[in-house]
Amino acid sequence: MNVFRLVGDLSHLLAIIMLLKKIWSSRSCAGISGKSQLLFALVFTTRYLDLFTSFISVYNTSMKVIYILCAYATVYLIYVKFKATYDHNHDTFRAEFLVVPVGGLAFLVNHDFTPLEILWTFSIYLESVAIMPQLFMISKTGEAESITSHYLFCLGGYRALYIINWLYRFYSEGFFDLIAIVAGCVQTILYCDFFYLYITKVIYGQKLSLPA
Repeated sequence: MNVFRLVGDLSHLLAIIMLLKKIWSSRSCAGISGKSQLLFALVFTTRYLDLFTSFISVYNTSMKVIYILCAYATVYLIYVKFKATYDHNHDTFRAEFLVVPVGGLAFLVNHDFTPLEILWTFSIYLESVAIMPQLFMISKTGEAESITSHYLFCLGGYRALYIINWLYRFYSEGFFDLIAIVAGCVQTILYCDFFYLYITKVIYGQKLSLPA
């Protein structure tokens, strides 16, 4: 654990809480991609199966449980509680085009050919592209509410901070995980255009608009 990972975890948690609060307080999931949230739920489910096999620390276990519960709570709010407000017409990204290729890649490129390791690798690859349905939805609608933009900014910040965490661990501990680093870089790159628009528009009180 180091300050970059801690702040990254807190940024990730803040993003999730902001999204849940937005949906619950507005009683609407308009502008939120249910497909992205389903992918994130799949990410956490496949990544944290080690909850049943190993214990690292109270902090580690608590964060894993929180991420899983929040992911499924978000999916429940979108597809059950506030289903009538979900925008099916704009959330049209073909999620299978992400799940199938990363599933195949996880079988081919992993640290150890065991079920838990393959599923962990799958979750790393899938998380790097899970936000694509949300970004695609924003590009179709032409804009995003400020709260949705803040959610995405915190989510992207979490990944950027994790890259710094990996660099820190490499120089301080000699630890290097190429799979996690490459996947994290891919995910951060996907946010680059969004980051620029967020900084130049959202902080000045304007709605975020992405090119269609």
